[in-house]
Amino acid sequence: MARLRESVEMAMRLRGFSPRTHESYIHALEELWRFYKRPLERLSCQEVQLFLDEIIRTRNLAWATVNVYFSAYRFLYEQVLRRTPRQFSIPPRGRSRTRPGILSREEVMRLIEAPPNVKHRALLSLAYGSGLRVSELVRVMPVHVDRDRMALRVEQGKGHKDRYTILAGHTLALLEAHWRANRPTSYFFYGENKALPMSVGTAQQIYYQAVKRSGVRRVGGIHVLRHCFASHALDDGQDLYALQRWMGHTAMSTTAGYLHMTPGAVYTITSPADRLFKKA
Repeated sequence: MARLRESVEMAMRLRGFSPRTHESYIHALEELWRFYKRPLERLSCQEVQLFLDEIIRTRNLAWATVNVYFSAYRFLYEQVLRRTPRQFSIPPRGRSRTRPGILSREEVMRLIEAPPNVKHRALLSLAYGSGLRVSELVRVMPVHVDRDRMALRVEQGKGHKDRYTILAGHTLALLEAHWRANRPTSYFFYGENKALPMSVGTAQQIYYQAVKRSGVRRVGGIHVLRHCFASHALDDGQDLYALQRWMGHTAMSTTAGYLHMTPGAVYTITSPADRLFKKA
């Protein structure tokens, strides 16, 4: 498995895959290895199909998650092992796409305050308070914090684009408390090696543990905090164009999709007619 993993990682580096894709593909390959306990290069396409069918049947995974497994195996067998054509598949995505559930503000507060570890509280607060993707969250460094403007620089976000987003005062206080207690040397959220960022999987586990401690109903993974950021900002009457920049969305239609989850955004805005006749 070690030699094959090196080959897969080299192939991904040559193609410029993101760190998130690297981690997701390797995780999918390790899951397949644990299922069969045999070298992956010796597995048939039928055996890969059997595993895909098994996780679809037993794990109740979202289509996007299953597609990551499928894409990892397709990459392994077509690009690394050079087996063509592949003979495994997954069902197509259903036509109806449901929006992620949104937590209330009180639930978000309980969730952020649940971990006893200040580092974990800071991580959850930053995910919500700045609307970060988890792959961006784990790579935040102290040098990215702009205290004067209460802003956070997000380097090499999705699409390899840098941007700025807002930084909440509560989040800054937690980051400073974490820095005083743990003295991170490079990344705020590190793993066993302080010089390297925490894995996305570890960040997810911190979220799940906080959900359990807080008693909040579990709604998806840590990405839900990003969705809550967008939904609550619109509820507060935040400008859609500013939110698009903060979220790092290329298309306005992606940001506008949160309006469907935010009925309050419609009712918190005062009609210009009210202002007009109030003056009269």
